[in-house]
Amino acid sequence: MAVEPLTPKEIEDRLTELPGWSFEEGRLTRSFRLGSHFAATAMVVHVAQVQEELDHHSDLTLGYNTVSLSVHTHSAGGAVTGKDFELARRVQDLAPGHGAS
Repeated sequence: MAVEPLTPKEIEDRLTELPGWSFEEGRLTRSFRLGSHFAATAMVVHVAQVQEELDHHSDLTLGYNTVSLSVHTHSAGGAVTGKDFELARRVQDLAPGHGAS
């Protein structure tokens, strides 16, 4: 199944629904600061579970109490697609105090 890249305007419009996310160097990016290293590590595990469910994987970086993501679609030549926004929404809902509710 082909996944179509989003236009810059589509990306800009969709970002309004995801507070804290940005479009940098051709990727959706976001860092989450959590209360402890344990909380950050737990979030990484939960993000990995969501990635497996969606069969869509991002670059994840774990700091002491920070989780950073960089999301794009390899099968679309590294462009940002609707799959990336779906993953970003799911991740947003995982982070305590950062949910899109």
